[in-house]
Amino acid sequence: MQTPIKLNDGRQIPAIGFGTFQIPNDGSTYKAVKEALTVGYRHIDTAVAYFNEAEVGQAIKDSGIPRDEIWVTSKLWLQDYGFDAATKAIDLSLKKLGLDYIDLYLLHQPYGDVPGAWRALEAAQQAGKLKSIGVSNMTPKYWQQFVPQFKVVPAVNQVEFNPYFQQQPLRQLLVAQNVKLEAWAPLGQGNQSLLNEPVITALATKYHKDAGQVILRFENQEGIIVFPKSVHLSRIKSNLAIFDFTLTDTEMAQIRALDTGKGRHDPDTPGLEDRLLHAFDVHADD
Repeated sequence: MQTPIKLNDGRQIPAIGFGTFQIPNDGSTYKAVKEALTVGYRHIDTAVAYFNEAEVGQAIKDSGIPRDEIWVTSKLWLQDYGFDAATKAIDLSLKKLGLDYIDLYLLHQPYGDVPGAWRALEAAQQAGKLKSIGVSNMTPKYWQQFVPQFKVVPAVNQVEFNPYFQQQPLRQLLVAQNVKLEAWAPLGQGNQSLLNEPVITALATKYHKDAGQVILRFENQEGIIVFPKSVHLSRIKSNLAIFDFTLTDTEMAQIRALDTGKGRHDPDTPGLEDRLLHAFDVHADD
C-alpha cells in the first residue's frame, strides 16, 4: 500500500498520481483518466495548458468515486499571470473541471508577474477554492528570486526529475522549508538509455518488475511525488504496482549514482519565457 506524503500545509497528497500531459482532448483523456481511477489511482494531474481539464473533470464525475477521495491538480498558464487575470483563470479551471475546489493549483512557469499570480492563488486558497498551492519548473534561481516575496510558502515544486536528473541543489533549498518535489517525466519521457541502465535492468530482474517500476519505486523511496503518464491500460496498471517491494540502501545509492545533474528542459534558458508565452492561446476556445 502506498503511504501518502504530508505537505507543509498539513494536507496528505497521494504519493503516486496519473499524469495527463499530451493526452488529447478527443475522448482520450476521459478514457485514460477513467481507467486510471478504475484501477486505483486517486491523484490526477492536469493543467490549463494541457487543454483537457474538461475531460478530466467529466471522468472524475462519471467514476462514481466520492470527490473527497480524489486529489486533483491543475496549473495556471503564463497568459493568465497577474492578480486579476489569475483570479479569473482559477474560476475558469473550476468551471471546466466541474469542481467546487481544486486540491492543488500550481503556477506552471516561473516567468512574468509571478508575485501577482501567486497572490491570486493565496486569495483563492483563503476562499476555499484551492486547498493547496504550489509552483512548477522553478529552478534555484527563480525560487530565490520569487519565493521570499510570497506570504504562503509553496507546498510543492513540480519539476523534471528522474534518475538522470535528481535536482540536488534544488532539493537542498526545498527541504529547508519542507516543500515537496513532484516529478514530471519521472521515467525520463521514455528515455531508452535510462530504461536500459544495467543497474536498473538488474534490479528489475531481481524483483520481477520492469525498469519503469524500479525507477518509480526509487523515486517514491526518495520522497518524490510521481505521476507517470500512459494511455495503455497495462502500463497504467503496472505503474501503480510499485509498493510490493523495497529497494535496499545499497540499491538506492546505485541509482543515485546515475545522476548527471542535467535534464532535457532548462527553465533558465534565455528566451524561453518569450517562446512559452507565445506558444499557444489557452483561451482560443473559451
